[in-house]
Amino acid sequence: MQEPLLRAEGLDYDTFPEAPASPGERARAGRVFLATFAAVLALHLDKIQASWFGSVFTLGAAAGGLSAMLLNDLLGRKLSIMFSAVPSAIGYALMASAHGLWMLLLGRMLTGFAGGLTAACIPVYVSEIAPPGVRGALGATPQLMAVFGSLSLYALGLLLPWRWLAVAGEGPVLIMILLLSFMPNSPRFLLSKSRDEEALQALTWLRADSQVHWEFEQIQDNVRRQSSRVSWAEVREPRVYRPILIAVLMRFLQQLTGITPVLVYLQTIFDSTSVVLPSQQDAAIVGAVRLLSVLIAAVTMDLAGRKVLLYVSASIMFVANLTLGLYVQFVPRPLTPNSTVEMVTLGGTEQPPATAFNYLTLIPLLATMLFIMGYAMGWGPITWLLMSEVLPLRARGVASGLCVLVSWLTAFVLTEYFLLAVTAFGLQVPFFFFSAICLLSLLFTGCCVPETRGRSLEQIEAFFHTRRMSFRP
Repeated sequence: MQEPLLRAEGLDYDTFPEAPASPGERARAGRVFLATFAAVLALHLDKIQASWFGSVFTLGAAAGGLSAMLLNDLLGRKLSIMFSAVPSAIGYALMASAHGLWMLLLGRMLTGFAGGLTAACIPVYVSEIAPPGVRGALGATPQLMAVFGSLSLYALGLLLPWRWLAVAGEGPVLIMILLLSFMPNSPRFLLSKSRDEEALQALTWLRADSQVHWEFEQIQDNVRRQSSRVSWAEVREPRVYRPILIAVLMRFLQQLTGITPVLVYLQTIFDSTSVVLPSQQDAAIVGAVRLLSVLIAAVTMDLAGRKVLLYVSASIMFVANLTLGLYVQFVPRPLTPNSTVEMVTLGGTEQPPATAFNYLTLIPLLATMLFIMGYAMGWGPITWLLMSEVLPLRARGVASGLCVLVSWLTAFVLTEYFLLAVTAFGLQVPFFFFSAICLLSLLFTGCCVPETRGRSLEQIEAFFHTRRMSFRP
């Protein structure tokens, strides 16, 4: 497919006098616009531009997390989520109609901004409206919907050009706006704004029960004791900085396990380890593994507890990363049947004969899928949930935005420098680094992370005040 002509330079196109357009000419002009639109569907990016198209999303998401530090408490959780529809819709429209690189990058950044904003607001909203017994399952739904959305886009991508995928992205935005318009705001946020009657109505609707006065009084008492926003002097107190540090470090460690560069450079990793798998199958297999793993997390999170899944998740990721590093270090890259190396013979050149399937190439494939599964069943969804559970109410809006900011900035740095590290030190070194981080995550979970299963947000917050509360279910 040829590169489209995006713009023409010079004055040669401006030398003919204009004449009034007849109806027939206007009809022909409409066809020209249609043909032009069809032509710009073939916009291509080189490798550097494609790299920026991928990484600029993380910068937008970091900016979204930064804005959430203000909007989460200013507009509230619900309105902040609804506000994210504005940059999201504009971003998808820019990408769908892009006729230059700048429109693609701006559109991608705006959708990243919306993603970062919702990443900070949705977990807080869900945790504040959910009863303790199902908060884990409901807390996994953002990850579940994200994976389901990726699989849906992949399926649509088999049928539609990428521009129409951007148009399709407007659909969930409109559905979200429509549904959230009928949903109540967080009762805890309403109480923090002294809207007590509205908060009671919201809690009654959410529980589908008029007998919610005991729970309402518990929340109300906690909010009244925290009527003002947290001050800088209070941040130095352990009851405030400890939960914030736990949430921020979990988001930091989550990214350092290597999930973002592995997903972004999956095909590159497979090429380097001689995994013979078409790129179309990559996306399908990864999506299916992630969907199954998040479903496992959603079902078991309120039964087994958060810490158990975090232990299992980090252990699986450690084994997978270590296996990948050792494979790259010690197993030579085999010649695959798809190799295009020509053989020179006396009679001329001929293609090499097809070789038997090398079962060693199953090792990096299975290890990569194991890593993705381990992440998606623990450190993927649980870190978002725990962020909204352990943060104190007075700092929840600002601190959740800080967590997202740290997370996406870390993702950007890893994505940008992963290939440079591979070129300088070899592919095995990043995987050894990721495996070491997984071990550190195990230690961090055991030493610092409380078990929050079955506890109300007020009970969790009281734990950081007194350090005497038992977290046994």
